Amino acid sequence: MEKLIITAAICGAEVTKKNNPAVPYTIDEIVREAESACAAGASVIHLHVREDDGTPTQSRERFQECMDAIRKVCPEVILQPSTGGAVGMTDLERLQSTEVTPAPEFATLDCGTLNFGGDEIFVNTDNTIFNFAAVMKERGVKPELEVFDKGMIDIALRVDRKGLLLHPLHFDFVMGVQIAATVRDLAFMAGSVPPGSTWTAAGIGKSEFDMAAAAIIMGGHVRVGFEDNLYLEKGVLAASNGELVEKAVKIAKLLGREIASPAESRRILSISGARAAE
Repeated sequence: MEKLIITAAICGAEVTKKNNPAVPYTIDEIVREAESACAAGASVIHLHVREDDGTPTQSRERFQECMDAIRKVCPEVILQPSTGGAVGMTDLERLQSTEVTPAPEFATLDCGTLNFGGDEIFVNTDNTIFNFAAVMKERGVKPELEVFDKGMIDIALRVDRKGLLLHPLHFDFVMGVQIAATVRDLAFMAGSVPPGSTWTAAGIGKSEFDMAAAAIIMGGHVRVGFEDNLYLEKGVLAASNGELVEKAVKIAKLLGREIASPAESRRILSISGARAAE
């Protein structure tokens, strides 16, 4: 079984310091959380950025500042900027995260519209998805295909048939928002992607470590972090993203799975030398 890639989603766009005081807003705080996650074993930093007051932004300049600052303390880490941004942002706003220099190796591509809780709807039309894929291909950025249910896998495969994705495909199964966070449903998602694809599981809230353990056993990879879950265990807020990564590492070791370094993660994900499907 391949070594385990751990992604740390260090801040997201929705959680705030009211939820957990350690949620990072400023560049220094974002660097602190990225460094804690890397030191604990994360190879990938999934990155949203905020203004200093916590307001989500997709500003190219803010991404550039944050990514440059993270690279100073974690030079080998894979930085994965979000193109999801926050609910209500325009397509042009969201794509700014891929306009940094150098272009990111890896970025997220959301593959469908979903109910994001309450009255919030995260809109991704077919045109948005195809356009984002085309822009990312042009910029040499490998997409992580963010899928929140089985139908979004099918949409991703339609995009792939247009020759717009880099192979092998890599999926992030976000469990517990639209599809249930159960082992049955995770197995269904994993069995629905093309042979040779890689995948990561992200369990939302209390399902984070259940999904992590299942993914580790099934040969997938793991995402943890404040974007998805703020608690180390029931009733105990995590003091850092590093604590959440440390817990994932402990689970992996108990289950006999080694942790991938950033260099090993690049090889597993085929980031270097990835090519478009013919």
